[in-house]
Amino acid sequence: MNLTLQYHCSGIDWNCVVEILKKGGMAFFEGNVHKQAFENSHTVVFAFDDGKLIGFGRAISDGTCQAALYDIAVLPEYQGKSVGFTIVSNILNRIPHCNVILYASPGKEPFYQKLNFRKMKTGMALFLDAEKKRTNGFTE
Repeated sequence: MNLTLQYHCSGIDWNCVVEILKKGGMAFFEGNVHKQAFENSHTVVFAFDDGKLIGFGRAISDGTCQAALYDIAVLPEYQGKSVGFTIVSNILNRIPHCNVILYASPGKEPFYQKLNFRKMKTGMALFLDAEKKRTNGFTE
């Protein structure tokens, strides 16, 4: 694997972003919606293998105190090869003084625990499709 990282949104195939999210079993929207979300984020990281987009992630943040990670996704065939670890580590390096929160897809918590994330006792959420999120294991 020839892993390279990109820290901007130029030249990204947003339909490929949608496909990676689908393959990962994650929530997705139309490509233009993801484009807007990434462009409005504080930090973005895109991972490529020989020019092929294989993963990405983003943080929204004030850059000073607080941040939240979103859309951390890696193609299934590249999972377990430190791509996700590299993406998250590079995001965290760009927000070093921030408290960071995220919500993981059910079953992915052990990955984040390896990066020193811990479950919150007071986390709450207000989702647009609350019943779907409950059914999918995100909320009680």
